Amino acid sequence: MTTRPLAVIILAAGQGTRMKSARHKVLHPVAGRPMLLHLLASVAELAPQRQVVVVGAGRDQVETAVAGMDVAIAVQDRQLGTGHAVAQAHDALAGFAGDVLILYGDVPLVRAATMRAMLDRLSRGDEPRAVVLGFRPDDAAAYGRIIADGQGVIGKMVEYKDASETERAVTLCNSGLMAVRSTDLFVLLDRIGNDNAAGEYYLPDIVMLPGAPSAVIEAEAWEVAGVNSRAELAGVEAMWQARRRAEAMRDGVTLIAPDTVHFCHDTVLGRDVVVEPNVVFGPGVSVADNVVIHAFSHLEGASVASGAEIGPYARLRPGAVIGPKAKVGNFVEVKKAQLGEGAKANHLSYIGDAVVGAGANIGAGTITCNYDGFLKYQTQIGEGAFIGSNSALVAPVSIGAGAIVGAGSVVTRDVEADALCLVRPEQRGLSGWAKRFREKMKARKASKG
Repeated sequence: MTTRPLAVIILAAGQGTRMKSARHKVLHPVAGRPMLLHLLASVAELAPQRQVVVVGAGRDQVETAVAGMDVAIAVQDRQLGTGHAVAQAHDALAGFAGDVLILYGDVPLVRAATMRAMLDRLSRGDEPRAVVLGFRPDDAAAYGRIIADGQGVIGKMVEYKDASETERAVTLCNSGLMAVRSTDLFVLLDRIGNDNAAGEYYLPDIVMLPGAPSAVIEAEAWEVAGVNSRAELAGVEAMWQARRRAEAMRDGVTLIAPDTVHFCHDTVLGRDVVVEPNVVFGPGVSVADNVVIHAFSHLEGASVASGAEIGPYARLRPGAVIGPKAKVGNFVEVKKAQLGEGAKANHLSYIGDAVVGAGANIGAGTITCNYDGFLKYQTQIGEGAFIGSNSALVAPVSIGAGAIVGAGSVVTRDVEADALCLVRPEQRGLSGWAKRFREKMKARKASKG
């Protein structure tokens, strides 16, 4: 295992024109997190001393995204190839002595373990000049090929267009990711030329310079999948989701229809959780053991305690805290609200900016009126309280423990514990009124022909 200091250079200077977006390419999200931040999260596991992102257009967007993350920004004003892009990190790495990982901001799924394996190979006894990350795709297509011996020592790297038929038959391809010692990197970059059709300086050219040989290690193809278009972004998302679903089931979660469940990068699920079809987890969701999440529910910024039941067709918004064995039923929305142990909101309700005590029951059609057009206000519902159907609780308001609010009430003042609250006019019945009304209206309609 290598113990040398580590620096990371992430290339993110491409124009991203195929994305057709005002957003910088590396900031498009996979599983709710920008690609660049996925990569930096994996890099963080290796505790690098320095991190440099090389940008071109969209510098301000990238700087905003990495603010507070101890990441230096280097600028490639002219797009003169990957070798030229890496060279722009020279000043940011001034005085650094150690190993350098070169990654791509639009290749977000490479694992920390793979990065570590590249560094370990770089420090092996034969000390290769560079370590290239190779892969074997199902369709090698037009990828550059790596010709290597059984020990992974590279004999030749060749672009597809320049390869012979024999070389094109090789299935080991070049991902572009590389590990190099800092003492070699910029010296090697100074030696490569741009005598090619594009007039650019290509990073892989350092491998074939005269001198010490380089080595290759292999990664799975999904790890080095790159994103240059919306379709490729969707493909990377699909790969990430498939792996996350498999991981969830391996860890004790039941997914009834796995392909229909969408996870976020930080979703946490306990054991014996059951997730029914078409459930979406947004950022910031934590679900404890023995929870059932019924079909077509959407959760974001919420925590759900053990034994709770969510949905179907429920929405938990940021700040929702659902207690043990609580129930949030069909077409119920909860926002910035706590439901105590065993509390129930079973149907067609909105619970926002509220604290609902243990065992309380929220009837169908109940809403907490938490917003007056300018400010938000809180509703307090005590333990064991019963809120009748189609009630409106106009915040700020408090319903005492054990109180009952009659159906159809509009509550604007506090209700004391164990009291009955009725806010509706007395029912009246006018005999024969409906019959007389119908006869009158039929006659009026007939007179108008």
